[in-house]
Amino acid sequence: MAWSIADVARMSGVTSRTLRHYDEIGLLPPAWTAGSGHRYYEESQLLRLQQILLMRELDVGLREIQAALDGEADRVAVLREHHARLLAERNRLGTLARTVARTIASLESGSESESGSEDRKNMVKINRPENLFEGFQPDPGLEAETQARYPEAYEQSRQAVEALTPETSEQWQREVTAQMIRFAEFMAAGTPAGDPAVQAEVDVHYQDVCRFWTPNAEAYRGLAATYADDPRFRQNFDAIAEGLAEYLRDAMGVYADARLS
Repeated sequence: MAWSIADVARMSGVTSRTLRHYDEIGLLPPAWTAGSGHRYYEESQLLRLQQILLMRELDVGLREIQAALDGEADRVAVLREHHARLLAERNRLGTLARTVARTIASLESGSESESGSEDRKNMVKINRPENLFEGFQPDPGLEAETQARYPEAYEQSRQAVEALTPETSEQWQREVTAQMIRFAEFMAAGTPAGDPAVQAEVDVHYQDVCRFWTPNAEAYRGLAATYADDPRFRQNFDAIAEGLAEYLRDAMGVYADARLS
């Protein structure tokens, strides 16, 4: 059985113009074309159109869709990637909705009620120190553990640190502090750790770490855990915004899984 382009447009909600465009780019050719030039589609084309529309709902680009449907890309991998993106977007919108709800409640109350105090307590406060590492001394026990687990990386890092002058060391620390403030701003806005913008910032962090040593996925996750678990690191990060150490750990973990594994 075959359906005309008008039939397919009516059934699917896709305009005839769009169907003709899909034909022109090779994404959805008709089963056959009559001598009059009218396009006709059979069941296999309708099933392909269904998959195209599903991927379009997931905001997959036409080139990616064609590569997936033609076997040039792993269709499941493409769908998983965009499913993860949708979940992250859902979480981000949920967080923003809760933030707006708290703001509305605070504005409507206009008083120091118990619920209003709780709303204010839950808001993220960002401090902006010039250098959060000033006077910071790493835990000797942690340093020894790092040396034992990653001897080559430890030596590479030690040499790179010793090559820094006091001036370049302070400048580097200030740059890292500025980056931590940017992470805190993402956290305060409710941006998920896996959001592309956050992951772009994590990539800057990773490249900066690579100035001193090049961690693999396991080592980078270990560094992330140190930020959250070691009291001295955690205190410094949370001095910028409470919860920053855990947020950074989660963002680095996403990066390690996606880019370093």
